[in-house]
Amino acid sequence: MDRDDLKKEWRELSSAWIKEAREGKNPTRNGLLDQPMLEACGNVEGLRILDCGCGEGRFCRILLEKGAKHTLGIDLCEPLIEAAKELQSDGDVYRVADAQNLSFLGDQTFNIAVSYLNQCDLPDFQANNREIFRILKPGGKFIVANLHPMRSAVGYWHKSEDGEKQHIIVDNYFDEGERHWKLMGAWLTNFHRSLMTYMDGFLKAGFTLERIVEPSAIPEQLAKYPELDDELRVPNFIIYALRKP
Repeated sequence: MDRDDLKKEWRELSSAWIKEAREGKNPTRNGLLDQPMLEACGNVEGLRILDCGCGEGRFCRILLEKGAKHTLGIDLCEPLIEAAKELQSDGDVYRVADAQNLSFLGDQTFNIAVSYLNQCDLPDFQANNREIFRILKPGGKFIVANLHPMRSAVGYWHKSEDGEKQHIIVDNYFDEGERHWKLMGAWLTNFHRSLMTYMDGFLKAGFTLERIVEPSAIPEQLAKYPELDDELRVPNFIIYALRKP
């Protein structure tokens, strides 16, 4: 798929996505990923942060609440950027832009960059790695949350005849490329890559790996979001905490 096809998918999804982000109870982000993403970012007070694939700006606003000095959110989907600007404050800026080409940003201008379930949407994640390495200051962090490669390969549950979930199907793991899912009633394209491909890409770009996190639901989260019980069995996501030397 080319960039225009991918943009079309997100435009079709955008209304439902905005509504869910602002009115819904999103267990994946609110209940599972937000806390480990913030922990990986560390103390953000006074820092400049880039959010690749910012959507309608939710995580940018969270980072500002945590004390970030400035956040720039970029996304290729115009309706999502328009929605982000509706809640814009003095500290956050939003721009329609491609995370694979950040030529409008200067070298070493950000302290942290985050990719919150965005690299798995990019045809060329390595271009994003190179650009993020360039725009980060020495010692800067790149925090990447992706679909877990074990899940992005196939990801569906094998169920018994009575519908009981027995195990996750892992197949065609080394067959990297497009995967198509239905989300909020719209078809969405992600790109499956092996763990080795992601790690080689990060290291080739110049990053060092500080930590890998495979988020799992804790009791407090399960009490609020009981649908996260599957996360106790197999990881759905993975977070890479990277640093520019």
